[in-house]
Amino acid sequence: MTSHTSAPLPKREIGFNWHKRYLQQANWTQELREYIFKEIGLNGSSRALEVGCGTGAILSQTKLPVFGLDIELASVKEAKIHTQNRSPLTCGDALSLPYADDSFEIVFCHFLLLWLQKPQEALYEMKRVVKPGGHIIAFAEPDYSRRVDEPATLKNLGEWQIDALRRQGANPNMGAELAELFYGAGIKIIETGVISTSTHEASFDERAIEWETIEADLTGYIPDADIQKMKHLDNAAWEQGERLLYVPTHYLWGKNKV
Repeated sequence: MTSHTSAPLPKREIGFNWHKRYLQQANWTQELREYIFKEIGLNGSSRALEVGCGTGAILSQTKLPVFGLDIELASVKEAKIHTQNRSPLTCGDALSLPYADDSFEIVFCHFLLLWLQKPQEALYEMKRVVKPGGHIIAFAEPDYSRRVDEPATLKNLGEWQIDALRRQGANPNMGAELAELFYGAGIKIIETGVISTSTHEASFDERAIEWETIEADLTGYIPDADIQKMKHLDNAAWEQGERLLYVPTHYLWGKNKV
C-alpha cells in the first residue's frame, strides 16, 4: 500500500460512517454521470476506471462493472462488499497508477483532486492509462472560496470547515483550478460547469449527514460548546426558512488528444 503523503484523505473518526457520506456525494452527481456516460456510449464492452473509488459509493450505483482504485486498503475491502465483488478493485496510488498505457476508454474521479498534493501528476497518469481519444472526467471538485452561508451568523462555520480541509492537506479551492489543470496536462476540454449542491431545500437526513461530517472535521480543533452553538443556529435557520448553504462544485469532461 502506498504512503498517504501523495494523497491525503479525510481523517476517519471512530464510528463515523464515511460510506453514507460518500453515497450522499454520489447522489449529487448521479444525473451528471448518467448524462456524460450516455454521451460517451459507456457499455458492457467499455473499460472504465474510477481513481479514488473510496468505499465504492459510485461503483455500487454503476450498472456496468468498472475498475476501481483507492489508496486505502480498508476502503478497497469495504468497496468489495458494496459492489458485491463485481468491480475489479486495486489498492494503489493515483500518482502511480498500476495499469499499462492505453488500458481504458474512460477514467474518472469524484471529489479526489482536492486531496492530492500533486493533482496534475494524477491527471498525467489518468491520461497515460487512457487510450488516444479516450475520456478523462472529474465529476466533482468544490470551490470553497465562493461558499455562501446565510444567515450571516453562520459565516464562521464555513471558515472553520475551510480551515479543517486545509489541516487535512486538501485544497478547498480545487474547483476553480480544474480547467487550468486539465489544460496544463494536455487534455482537451469537452465540457465543464458547476453542479447544483445547494442545500437550501435539503432534507432532514441530508442535514444530519452534513452535521455528522462537520462534527468529525471540527472535533478537537473547535471547542465543543462553539460547535453545538453553531449547530443550534443552523437548525433554527432551517426551521425559520432562512438557511442557505452553497459551495460551487465544478465538473470537467475532457478527452485524451489523439
